[in-house]
Amino acid sequence: MALSITKPPLDFRIIPALQEDEPILANMLELYIHDFGEFVDVKLGADGRFGYPHLQSFFSESDRHPFIIRVDDDLAGFAFVCRGSRVGNDPEVWDMAEFFIVRGFRRLGLGTRVAHEIWKRFPGKWEVRVIDQNRKAVAFWTSAIGEYLGEPANPAFFEKNGSGRYVFSFESHRQAK
Repeated sequence: MALSITKPPLDFRIIPALQEDEPILANMLELYIHDFGEFVDVKLGADGRFGYPHLQSFFSESDRHPFIIRVDDDLAGFAFVCRGSRVGNDPEVWDMAEFFIVRGFRRLGLGTRVAHEIWKRFPGKWEVRVIDQNRKAVAFWTSAIGEYLGEPANPAFFEKNGSGRYVFSFESHRQAK
């Protein structure tokens, strides 16, 4: 009889990023953008970096919320939340603008738990967009959102400027502690 060893749940923290955390996020964004090179054409700049032109706006605009994800003392990823639909005209929608878990922490349930916690922190209408080529991300969000809602999550396909996206639309509620 084989023994099954179950890993305990990871102890994670979702920390609002401060201006002084910008270099940490910029470094993790390089990993994130590199991963996207599998699906879209990304080019290195002359400085050898991909760059993320919107990073500063997450520290200067009140409707943008950057977070750093830590497991114990280790950096484990980030999440960027914005107010306003990127698909429609609804300014009240919360948007998961960017979401990244570093490879060493993937497939451990961390991403799902982090996403659920973020949705609880920002109750209301939500959209999560995924490029159509990123099948693993579509599967992840389908599972994470479905688990959160307690029912199947079915994205709609949306095309803009020749680029396809799956868009998950749902509502989150603040849960009692």
